[in-house]
Amino acid sequence: MTAKDNTNRNLFLILMILVAAAFRLLAFKYKELSNFNPVGAIALFGGAYFTSKWKGYATVLLTLFTTDIVINYLYTSKLTLWYGGAAWVYLCFALMVLIGSLLEKVNVINVLLGSIAAVLIHWLITDLPWLYGTLYPHTLAGYGESLVKAIPFERNMALGTLVFSAILFGGFELAKSKYTFLQDKKQLAL
Repeated sequence: MTAKDNTNRNLFLILMILVAAAFRLLAFKYKELSNFNPVGAIALFGGAYFTSKWKGYATVLLTLFTTDIVINYLYTSKLTLWYGGAAWVYLCFALMVLIGSLLEKVNVINVLLGSIAAVLIHWLITDLPWLYGTLYPHTLAGYGESLVKAIPFERNMALGTLVFSAILFGGFELAKSKYTFLQDKKQLAL
């Protein structure tokens, strides 16, 4: 793969991520779509396809950061660069990128398992009771209560991750079959 092909491949990946990220903003207008968004799929996708793994992490986390700023502004009319619990959320998405990078072969089963793992990571970490101040007791029972109350949001995240994973992974695999500059070195050697 030439340097130009690699640059074009990375630009194509970034474009796909940015188009998918635009769908995250729909939740502001349509509350029933709350948490039905592409961020879990974007994290898996970035981890799976960027040949330079740091670019996967950087692209995904910058996309999340940028859309967080926009969404927070839409809800509060204030420019918010960071919020309580953000470090935990970003940790979750960094772990999702890691899961994507561990996908040795992109196929339906691996993407499905990666999507389930991504949602479980998000659910188990972002619903730790101490992230919500005194909303939940800081006990195992409080953690259980937090997990149960989060089910509607995590269900939407699971559906969003599955739908957008199908679109992103399926779309990129289709594009790779038509355009050789999208294939990485390992695939060209086959």
